[in-house]
Amino acid sequence: MATGFRTTLHQTDPSDIERLVRETGFFSSEEIAIARELADDGLTHGSSSHYRFILAEDGNTLAGYACFGPVPCTFAAWDLYWIAVAPFAQGKAVGSELLRRIELAVMGAGGTHIYVDTSSREQYVPTRAFYVRRGFKAAATFPDFYAPGDGKIVFSKELIA
Repeated sequence: MATGFRTTLHQTDPSDIERLVRETGFFSSEEIAIARELADDGLTHGSSSHYRFILAEDGNTLAGYACFGPVPCTFAAWDLYWIAVAPFAQGKAVGSELLRRIELAVMGAGGTHIYVDTSSREQYVPTRAFYVRRGFKAAATFPDFYAPGDGKIVFSKELIA
């Protein structure tokens, strides 16, 4: 398990997040660039950024991170954009703790629902199972959304205090 968690981005975090996302082996070069872009936005704009972050550290090493934010034009819906755990920290409850902290932060901000998009590809079976085990339900499916044979599945969870 990670030894610490924080919500403030440091100067080296965008490059550390880019490296972590790349090392998972799950994400395309375009997705890696987006993860970096969101971290750069969070660092540049601070608390006025649309994006919120929770970072898990093992000593001085980034063990995992999550990026989430309120859905524009909704009353209390939030998107979970990214949750990724470094290969060395996988299977050690880092992802579960990140998600728990996201849920607490969202509820603390008055949020009532979290939505997360994921791929329908076989590679993402463990990811989808992770969300289901934590109370998320498949709310929508869009066949061939990302590419032929690669649909988008939107999971949702109602947060109850």
